[in-house]
Amino acid sequence: MTDQELRVGIIGVGLMGADHAERLAHRTSGARLVAVSDPDTARAGGLAGRFDGVRAVTDPLALVGDGEVDAVLIASPGFVHEEQVLACLEAGKPVLCEKPLTMDGASSLRLVRAEREGGRALVQLGFMRRFDPEYARLKALLDSGRLGRLLLLHNIHRNKDVPDSFRSEMIVRDSLVHEVDVSRFLFGEEIAEVTVYSPTPTSAAAEGVIDPQVSVFRMASGAVVTNEVFVRNQVGYEVRCEAVCERGSAIAGRPWGDLYTTAGSGDEGVWGGMVPTDFRDRFALAYDIEVQAWVDATRRGEVVGPTAWDGYAATVVCEAGMASLATGAPVAVDIVDQETLT
Repeated sequence: MTDQELRVGIIGVGLMGADHAERLAHRTSGARLVAVSDPDTARAGGLAGRFDGVRAVTDPLALVGDGEVDAVLIASPGFVHEEQVLACLEAGKPVLCEKPLTMDGASSLRLVRAEREGGRALVQLGFMRRFDPEYARLKALLDSGRLGRLLLLHNIHRNKDVPDSFRSEMIVRDSLVHEVDVSRFLFGEEIAEVTVYSPTPTSAAAEGVIDPQVSVFRMASGAVVTNEVFVRNQVGYEVRCEAVCERGSAIAGRPWGDLYTTAGSGDEGVWGGMVPTDFRDRFALAYDIEVQAWVDATRRGEVVGPTAWDGYAATVVCEAGMASLATGAPVAVDIVDQETLT
């Protein structure tokens, strides 16, 4: 396929899917958006109408089976991912699936097994921070050994606002999941235990929602990761990570060179520049690099970046996190042995 354009279909054209449609149509080389599908047929039709040669397909599984679709980008809700990813595997079509892989570890593991039984890697997970230039440089620095062993990570993940329907468990499953993948990515090992703490919630939180949340991961090696996730900070979108090593530290996502504050005079957070209000602005370049890398690898017949296994592992960690959220106690992460998985 290296000599021809990759014809891509998108399932799910809400906020993220529509953003990816623009990306594929205008900022990705070697690929062409050809079809979209969404339960909201009017929305799918409206999006398709913005691009030449793009069809709206009512049935997402029909899009997967369409002979004019070479690869599929899934940006639908997580509860339909198992069926849709499995359809891609059965059709032998590469798929870039936004997180989560599925809603629970058992179904994620079924997809890992199905991919292995097919004998070909086809799934890439949408953990875009691995493609962010700063996070990628941080990973390269840690792997170089210049700072010695990685001992601690400190992750900050703040969002300006979420709907009232975004409940406490979703902060773990849909937000903290990024810190889960970052921690596994930078350490190169699994998370063994999760503890989620429930501080006094912000007055801006919806009734009954615990926000912010603080969590601690204990890695397989015994190293520790601290995480703050705050989804209604009313300021903007801040994501950064500090890696503490034996001979120094490094921070990804730090936009300042002097005293940093988000105490603006108006509705927007400022630090001498603007705090982005949307994750698509903060990680626009990461998304561009991620999708281009997926297209390039797919045309070569390869998979780069986070795999189905990474999606499974993140889902299992988040399951443990939700259990800990309910009790405040540490919960062990029960991941199957990848080497013996059949």
